[in-house]
Amino acid sequence: MKMKKVVLILSVFAITFATNSCSDQFDDIDINPNSTEKPLTYGLFNSANKELMDNTRDQWQSARITLPWVQYSAQRAYTEEDRYQYRLSTGVSLWSFSYRVAQDYKSIIDLNNDPATSVQMAKYGPKENQIAAARVMLSYVFLTLADSFGDIPYYSYGNKDADFQALNVNGQLQPKFASQQKVYADILKELKEASEMLDENNIVFSQGDVLFGSGAKLKKFANSLRLRVATRVKGVVPGAEAHIQDAIASGVMTSNDDNVGVGYENNLINPAPLFNDFRTRSDFAISKTFVDLLKGNTGNFNLDPRLFKFATKSKLSAAELADGTNKSLKARILDGSITESTDPADFNGMPYGIPSSLAPSQASSANFFSKNILKPNYTEILMEYSEVQFLLAEANGWSQTNYVNGVRASMERWGVATADINSYVASLPAASKENVLTQKYITLFMQPYEAWAEYRRTGYPNTLLLPGQTGTLNVASGGVTTYTFNSLIAGLTDLPKRLFYPTSVQTLNTVNYQAAAAAIGGDKMDTKLIWDNN
Repeated sequence: MKMKKVVLILSVFAITFATNSCSDQFDDIDINPNSTEKPLTYGLFNSANKELMDNTRDQWQSARITLPWVQYSAQRAYTEEDRYQYRLSTGVSLWSFSYRVAQDYKSIIDLNNDPATSVQMAKYGPKENQIAAARVMLSYVFLTLADSFGDIPYYSYGNKDADFQALNVNGQLQPKFASQQKVYADILKELKEASEMLDENNIVFSQGDVLFGSGAKLKKFANSLRLRVATRVKGVVPGAEAHIQDAIASGVMTSNDDNVGVGYENNLINPAPLFNDFRTRSDFAISKTFVDLLKGNTGNFNLDPRLFKFATKSKLSAAELADGTNKSLKARILDGSITESTDPADFNGMPYGIPSSLAPSQASSANFFSKNILKPNYTEILMEYSEVQFLLAEANGWSQTNYVNGVRASMERWGVATADINSYVASLPAASKENVLTQKYITLFMQPYEAWAEYRRTGYPNTLLLPGQTGTLNVASGGVTTYTFNSLIAGLTDLPKRLFYPTSVQTLNTVNYQAAAAAIGGDKMDTKLIWDNN
């Protein structure tokens, strides 16, 4: 069937809004009676946003790939993925769902532009703002794809470049891969145009808008995201430096009220992805590498009170053990009844990159993420004000003011007491490239794809354990011993530089896959992307 062929070849489309029949004679019966040709655009938007976060922040594409690679976490049992031998199926999934949600965002644009549906769509919000929101989210999706793979099939609303062949289910089943240069340049253009086309004094959607709520917030997000992208590709993509200044001048986030994230519900029907995964599995702990940085054992900073907000203590207190409920530590995390410890001795972290045979001996004393994260109504952040301040610090020559503002905003978002914030900020070493980017890494906690990109771009933080280096772990006698972090990917001596192209694409779009692999320097995990200066 034609629809099945589309799905197999592109690995991206779960549904389209064009009629794709098995054959002409079945046009009248090959129709889903539960579908509609005029869907609610805000429903499409929210569904796509949720699917995007469900899949980039879950136990697969996040917790078994990028979350451990940047050493926010470490696995408590199966450590092969921590040592870079990730399951290729997770890369296939990242590719597939990304194009699927991109198709949903494009459908919002198409529905608003099609004369047959535009009048109905106008009931759901101003046309320009709906289209702008879709363009911004398309940019977000394609940014993650390009940052993860390199050259990719790409779609642009405002650029009809012949190399941009993605999301054309009727016209192109085997799309070309656009170069990174073209993709990043067009993302910058799309974000600028989306920001300029929208009415910031109006709503985005007339109802059901749980992401932005106003054109003003959408505009700040578009400009802030453009600042992120332009900073990544400055010196590589022509015009990026001008985009940095223009994005700032056009208005970026100015407080934590401008943070953009997908909030989940306080129930078991629509809970946050990692909370839902933690209910049935206990595979992930906060990494010892990250705990040591927050404790001040590595890096240039003192004890960071965010440690107590990020991680759960490794054992129950005497009062909790004696309260008669017989609740385990995990049960108390899940129901939120676990008490917060502010004793650094209660935090160890899971040694990163150890052989699986050693993992059981370390797991019992390793810390889970905190109840602030492992809760059903957690908000998965797309971008936040604190990151913007660190981007501004870099743009302003490693500005002390922006650096301090970024640290303070991050701590406020996580609920650190004002007195503790003031004390920590007063102890900060002076702003420098190393200090600003290390604090940016802390701020990006639980946003692992962005942290991975920043490490590849900058080499910071320089506190990560790299292949060939020696780490420490606890032994039964109470002492410590050493181990060597060995990469399971031959020749990979740093963090992975990219993901392999999906096996489905290699098989079903062979000619264009081979051309893309050759263009980037080989479909390998140590092939650098164009902005990778580390």
